[in-house]
Amino acid sequence: MPPYTLPQPHRTPVAEPGTVLTVASGDLRPAANLTCWPAQEKLEKDLTTALAGLGWTVRRGHAVDEAKGHGFIDSQRAGIEVFKKLPRDAPLIVVEAVWQYSHHLLAGLRDHRGPVLVVANWSGEFPGLVGLLNLAGSLTKAGRAYSVLWSADFTDAWARDGLRTWLETGTLTHDTGHVRPLPPLPADPETELGAALARQLREEKAIIGVFDEGCMGMYNAVIDDEYLNPLGIYKERLSQSALVAEMRTVTDAEAQAVRDWLDEAGLTFHTGTDEATELTDAQLLSQFRMYIAALRIADDFGLDAVGIQYQQGLKDTVPASDLAEGLLNNVHRPPVLSRDGTRELYAGAPLPHFNEVDEGVAVDSLVTHRLWTAMGLDPATTLHDVRWGEEYDGRFVWVFEISGAVPASHHGGYDRSYSMRQPPMFFPLGGGTLSGVSRPGEIVWSRVFLMDGALHVDLGRATAVELPEEETRRRLDATTPQWPIMHAVLHGVTRDQFMARHRANHLNVVYAPDAATAGKALRAKAALFAHLGVAVHLCGDVAL
Repeated sequence: MPPYTLPQPHRTPVAEPGTVLTVASGDLRPAANLTCWPAQEKLEKDLTTALAGLGWTVRRGHAVDEAKGHGFIDSQRAGIEVFKKLPRDAPLIVVEAVWQYSHHLLAGLRDHRGPVLVVANWSGEFPGLVGLLNLAGSLTKAGRAYSVLWSADFTDAWARDGLRTWLETGTLTHDTGHVRPLPPLPADPETELGAALARQLREEKAIIGVFDEGCMGMYNAVIDDEYLNPLGIYKERLSQSALVAEMRTVTDAEAQAVRDWLDEAGLTFHTGTDEATELTDAQLLSQFRMYIAALRIADDFGLDAVGIQYQQGLKDTVPASDLAEGLLNNVHRPPVLSRDGTRELYAGAPLPHFNEVDEGVAVDSLVTHRLWTAMGLDPATTLHDVRWGEEYDGRFVWVFEISGAVPASHHGGYDRSYSMRQPPMFFPLGGGTLSGVSRPGEIVWSRVFLMDGALHVDLGRATAVELPEEETRRRLDATTPQWPIMHAVLHGVTRDQFMARHRANHLNVVYAPDAATAGKALRAKAALFAHLGVAVHLCGDVAL
C-alpha cells in the first residue's frame, strides 16, 4: 500500500460556559473597512457592556489586524479560517455596524451548531441595518436558523430583554402578526389581468440580463434557474467586461447628446475638476456611454430587464453605473439609437434595471413593469435599501435610500433631481448619482425572496411623505447625503415588525396615483404572483 499522507481530523475547541463569541463581517473594499471601523468598535463596546451586565463574558472570535487598521473579516477565506478556530457549539453573535459581505461568513455559519444572533446598531451613519437584513436574507435562503436584534446602544430595556432571552433559550422571536397569507381573491378585472399576465409570462418567456452575479456578497440576491424558469423567466449571463468593451464603441457625440438632453430636461449636475473627490464632465460622459452600451447590449439579446453589478471590478475600471441605472428605469429618458442609427431602442418605455443584480428585484421589477403598463400607470420602479428611520410628528418615518439613482419621475421629474459625485470610500473613480427627494404619494412596496426552498413575495402599502426641508437635510446628513431618499410610512407595520420579517436588504417601491388605484394594482399584483406559483404574503393594512 502506498504511504499516503492522511489529513489529520480537525479539532475545534470546546465552548466555555458563560462565554459568548462575537464575529464581525466587513466590506471587501479596504477604504470602507477603515472608514467604518470606529463605528464598529463603539457598537462592540456597547454590546460587551450589555452582555457583561447580564453576567456573560464576551470573547471576540478574531483579532483586530493592526496592519489593516480594522477588525473585520474581509474575505470568504478569512471567514473560513476564523471559524476553524471557534467552538462550534458556542453561542455566537454577529455584530454589524456596517455594510457587510454575507458570503464572508456563510461557510462558517452553515456548520456552526450553536445559536446565532445577528445584531446591528440603530443608526443611519453606516449601513449596519442594511448589512443585518442582507445576512438575515442570506441565512433564510440557506435554511440556517438565526435570530436578530437591533438597538441604538443596547442600554434600552427592550434590547436587554432580547439579549437575555436569546442567551437563556438560544432563540429570539419578534412579533410578525402583520403578515398573513393571501386569501382567495375575487374574480374582478384586476385579478383577471394578473392571471392573464402570468399566463403570458409563462408562455412567451422573458429574459433578464445579468452582468455578473453575486454583487457584494449578496447570496440572497442570487435566484437559481430552477426557481426562475417555472415562472417563464430565464437569465442571459453577461460579463461586465463586455459592457466596458461596448462603451468604447460609443462616440463622444453620442455621449454628449445624452448630457445635452438631460441639461435641457433640467437635471442639475454638481460638477468640479478634481477627479479624486469631485464629479467631473469626463466621469459623466463615461456614465452616458454606459447607458447607451447597456441599451444596445440589451437589444442584442432581447432583454426584458437588466442588472449591472458594478462592485467588484467595474468600480476599478469605469465611473459608477448608478446614473445609467436611474435613466434606464424612467419612461421619459434620453433616446438611444441602434448602432446603425435606424431604430430607437426601447422607445417610450423603461428598460427595468435591477440595481446590484438583485435577482429578487429583477423578478419584481419585471412583473411590476408589465402590470403597471397594462393598467396605464407610470411603471418606473426602483429598489431601495432599508437604511434607517425615526419618529417624526407622531409617526415612524423610514429612510429608504439606494446607493446612487432612482428614476426621475419618483422625484417629480428631472428638474427636481440632481447628480452628485459618489463617495470616494465606495467609488474610487467617481461618477454621478440620479438623486432627489421622492415626491409624496401612494406606493406599493414588495420583496421577492427565497425561503424554505421556494419563492415568496411580501406585499404591502405605504405612503411617501413630505418632511420639512430641515428634517430632510438632517436625515440625509445622518446617512449618505449624495444618495436619493424616500420618506416612507408603512401602512399597519411597525418598525420592529418590519425588521423582524423582512428577508432582504432591499425592497421595491412603485407609485400609484391614489390609494384606491394602489389597492387595485396590489390586488392585481398578488393575483399575478399567485398564478405564477409564488407564495404571496400580505403585510400590514392591505385591503383586497
